[in-house]
Amino acid sequence: MTSLIDPLIAFVSAHAGFAYLTVFLAALLEAVPIVGSVIPGSTIILALSALVPGGELRLVWVMVAAIAGALLGDGSAFWIGHRTQREILSSWPMSNYPRVVAQSEAFFNRWGVLAVFFARFVPPIRAFVPITAGSLGMPPLRFFAVNIPAVLLWAPAHVLPGVLAISALHQYAGIPHHTGIARHYWMLAVIGGALIVALATWAIRRRQNGRMLEPTAEQIRKDFR
Repeated sequence: MTSLIDPLIAFVSAHAGFAYLTVFLAALLEAVPIVGSVIPGSTIILALSALVPGGELRLVWVMVAAIAGALLGDGSAFWIGHRTQREILSSWPMSNYPRVVAQSEAFFNRWGVLAVFFARFVPPIRAFVPITAGSLGMPPLRFFAVNIPAVLLWAPAHVLPGVLAISALHQYAGIPHHTGIARHYWMLAVIGGALIVALATWAIRRRQNGRMLEPTAEQIRKDFR
């Protein structure tokens, strides 16, 4: 894994623009329905944040890229739902995921405006709530009044942990800046943690699917409520 991280750091040092673009696309695609449930956008952003303390990336531009991608992704999904109304929820490809659509709809119906705020921090619902909010007729001004502050909090929550962790390892653990080993520790920890969570989620879902038949969307809404 270290042999893969070293070329990544060297490439980013020479082409920082591609790293900012990667952060932007990670935040954008994570907000796209269906796609956002499989794209590890948060993992990518957390891993790349380790390159800020060493100077390969600038904190301001990483934050700008993450915020811009999230706002564009959430806003686009909301407007698609707003223009198509409930029709989009029963159309392809949303129709292939009735369970998640029903959970997102129930989550929105229960929490209302707060659902838009909380969903930004809860994958994979994050990828479905904006389009659900639009399709259920939430006023645009109300949506963006909640979504924008949520994104402004979400971006630092994903960027600053890596920056602070690497800085702490250099300052308190005695790891020299020039070795870059602290970045390896952080990236490996983030990737390993993401893999563990993904495997645990897959195992739980497989176990649940083996115990019960696939319920209807209406049954899921009732159970959720």
